[in-house]
Amino acid sequence: MAETEFDLIVLGGGPGGYVAAIRAAQLGGKVALVEREHLGGICLNWGCIPTKALLRTAEIYHYMQHAGDYGLSVEGAAYDLDKVVKRSRKIAARLSGGVKHLLKKNKVSVFDGHGRLDGAQGSLRKVQVSQDGTGVADLTAKYVVLASGARARQLPGLESDGELVWTYKEALVPAAPPKSLLVVGSGAIGIEFASFYQTMGAEVTVVEILPRILPVEDEEISAFAHKAFEKQGMKILTGAAVKSLNKGKDQVTATIEAGGETRELTVERVISAVGIVGNVEDLGLEGTGVQVEKTHVVTDPWMATGEPGVFAIGDLTGPPWLAHKASHEGVICVEKLAGESGAHPLETRRIPGCTYCQPQVASIGLTEAAAKEAGRAVKVGRFPFMGNGKAIALGEEQGMIKTIFDAKTGELLGAHMIGAEVTELIQGYAVAMQLETTEADLMRTVFPHPTLSEMMHESVLDAYGRAIHF
Repeated sequence: MAETEFDLIVLGGGPGGYVAAIRAAQLGGKVALVEREHLGGICLNWGCIPTKALLRTAEIYHYMQHAGDYGLSVEGAAYDLDKVVKRSRKIAARLSGGVKHLLKKNKVSVFDGHGRLDGAQGSLRKVQVSQDGTGVADLTAKYVVLASGARARQLPGLESDGELVWTYKEALVPAAPPKSLLVVGSGAIGIEFASFYQTMGAEVTVVEILPRILPVEDEEISAFAHKAFEKQGMKILTGAAVKSLNKGKDQVTATIEAGGETRELTVERVISAVGIVGNVEDLGLEGTGVQVEKTHVVTDPWMATGEPGVFAIGDLTGPPWLAHKASHEGVICVEKLAGESGAHPLETRRIPGCTYCQPQVASIGLTEAAAKEAGRAVKVGRFPFMGNGKAIALGEEQGMIKTIFDAKTGELLGAHMIGAEVTELIQGYAVAMQLETTEADLMRTVFPHPTLSEMMHESVLDAYGRAIHF
């Protein structure tokens, strides 16, 4: 008979849930994790990891097509879509198996099925686990962490059908490469798929209802990305809305409204990437103190909900919808419950965000506009990739790094990048912000040569009129 009494029950095995479960077990807790589909959640199985596998293929394919720039000769460059997709799925499966191993290693009891709150038993919370509507286990614990994640938002009239209109899931496993594609939404998900399919030869159009693409990024970075994508052949419509989709046998005609004018665009496939909604249904929240706003669970800085003993983390609790944010929240939550002295609330401004398009985009902290709106006097530094020896040697001269400092205190308020490998570089600024580094500390730091990271140093120097190499 499986154990049914625990210290902590986690509902959801994504990057928030499984990390919370493992950390709680490390702290001596008796932990159960309930997962209805795949360990690793959407991120590992249908998001972060498999998309990066696809984008790596696209990156290599791009270099093959430009081999001559490096003194190389490649003839007949082509790809096998089935093998591309198979590699992506194999990587996801491998990592999902790795999560299973880690949970077993840390003695976390895993229950396959759907978990929902089922009232209380004295000071204990009750959780019912079911499969296909049949109860398979009744669990109890002092604490429950909700980590059920989120799913793609469906707009009326633009609903995905899995064939002509895709969400990220269908876009990851296409039966055939579309010759033409409409991407609705230009956030990280939309732009990554647009970049992948554009590189692989599709004619891609991106429609964004807001005035610019990548709207959460700094305005200069968005503008740079817009120009870079258009140079690659991508068509971008901003301040535009898809009003309807008329489906044919193997194509879709979209009616698009922009600038007071209406136009029609016929494509083979459509990807809807207009945000996500929290998975709040069938969690047993009815009659509890758990508050839901706009499909997301409301929590305090320690991830506690309005219901005693019930906590929530990750995409379920709202933006930023990032795997590393979910993992960190899981650790914060269980360390606070365990009484760890080092537990600390999450500062969302210090969470880096990355978009793995071509060129890559990464950022942390406040944009220049947001800093000024907050009443900050700022100093802004910029440095272009074309001024960096390593970037030139790599053949990656298109890009820039932008840093924003408080003019009075020297506090690093934000950093924004576009170009090769910036998703790896951004962590340097994340560490700097966590350590409350000032411009003086960064100026005195020695950066290795030749590296792309030297541009980070030069951008700081530029904010104070001291750039050396530009």
